[in-house]
Amino acid sequence: MRWLISTFTSSVGKKLMMALTGLGFCGFLGVHLAGNLSLYAGADAFNSYAKHLHSLGPLITIAELGLLGMAVVHVLTGLTLFWQNLRARPSRYAVDRRAGGRTLGSATMPYTGIVLIIFVLWHLTDFHFIEKGGTTIFTIVSNALAKPSLAIFYVACMIVAAIHVSHGLWSAFQTIGLNHPKYTPIIKGAGLIFSLVVGFGFGLIPIYFLFV
Repeated sequence: MRWLISTFTSSVGKKLMMALTGLGFCGFLGVHLAGNLSLYAGADAFNSYAKHLHSLGPLITIAELGLLGMAVVHVLTGLTLFWQNLRARPSRYAVDRRAGGRTLGSATMPYTGIVLIIFVLWHLTDFHFIEKGGTTIFTIVSNALAKPSLAIFYVACMIVAAIHVSHGLWSAFQTIGLNHPKYTPIIKGAGLIFSLVVGFGFGLIPIYFLFV
């Protein structure tokens, strides 16, 4: 048990937890996006999809608790690593931060992460914990995203999400050991494609409701 605790409290262990939870969230994003595409099919299709999810009962509760646990680990670990990097920065101020192939995604990971925390809290408040009454979930979503200010906010956050994922996905694979000159470019390319799918897939939804 001691070795397990020491492993996950080390810098390597923290990065491993970030990688595993990050991959978990990427999987969730893919599933969530696939379900949200039913919005384009209209109210009946999306309400039926939402009803099917709720019919799963305890399984949904377990999945939500799992996501909450991953979020707590991912956020706290990320903030800890960010703080440790800030403390170490004075001793390496002379290092060229542009070296090592830094990208927009890698350079802004902590900041895009904080924006995504704010977005998720807003998203849950507006769509998950809202008092629905007799209103269908399709009506709630469509009415909210048809407001220009919220649509712009949503699209901006999806751009941030794409930037975050563009680095996070391939970095996670690198952390768990899938780092090879032959395969790393493929993983980076796949990460970029997935980030674009996430950004466009979610970002086009509010644009759709603005004009329908």
